[in-house]
Amino acid sequence: MRVFSSSGTGTRRRGGPGPATASPDPPAPRSRAERRRLARRVRRRRAGRAPRRIAGALAGSVLLTLLVKTFAVQAFVIPSASMEPTLRIGDRVLVDTFSPWTGDAPARGDVVVFTDPGGWGPRTAPGERSGFPGKGWLTALGLVPADDGRTLVKRVVAVGGDTVEGDTSGRILVGGEPVDPPQGAPERPAGAHRPFRVTVPAGRLFVLGDNRGNSADSRVHLDDGHGGTIPQDSVVGTALAVAWPTAHWRSL
Repeated sequence: MRVFSSSGTGTRRRGGPGPATASPDPPAPRSRAERRRLARRVRRRRAGRAPRRIAGALAGSVLLTLLVKTFAVQAFVIPSASMEPTLRIGDRVLVDTFSPWTGDAPARGDVVVFTDPGGWGPRTAPGERSGFPGKGWLTALGLVPADDGRTLVKRVVAVGGDTVEGDTSGRILVGGEPVDPPQGAPERPAGAHRPFRVTVPAGRLFVLGDNRGNSADSRVHLDDGHGGTIPQDSVVGTALAVAWPTAHWRSL
């Protein structure tokens, strides 16, 4: 059966094939010179990206290092013999400075670095401070160990609510239990000692040097109005390890 088209100009069978479409001509092959020019352009683009990628990677590494040093770990120099034999003069200790930001409180036995609450450190005239331009910024970033006399290091022996006692022989008791200095620490010097009894206020710490006979610690500041304790907020961080010199590497 034949079916007339709507134009009436011809006939076609229903469902028959439509008009044929011409396929595009394949691209002409590139000459060898064109292929070389294209390869050179690709190499130039890649070469231009490499310095940017390297610079970005270096910048990211430096930023990450600064963040870690500033907010996680910082180096401090031990200025005195008050913590011998645990820490010696000139030791560089790595300090966890991140925990105070999270609200973690120091515990009994921790070695802590804290800012001078007033009258604890040596009095140094501005002209006597050693250093160089920009050292303060480098110290704040953790790239130079802090040695400005405003940061001190001691061991926490009592926390808020504890009762600390000292007898005439130089013994220290916390809650009635003796707190002995670390093994190898110098013996207590002979002679009379000032007896005391202090209840540590909440939010404060009672700290001692491991070198009990040569440490200007909480015992020296008993009359400062807080029983020789320091504010917990003054703690910069907890000492983790001795990093330098290599002969004295140790964890704390």
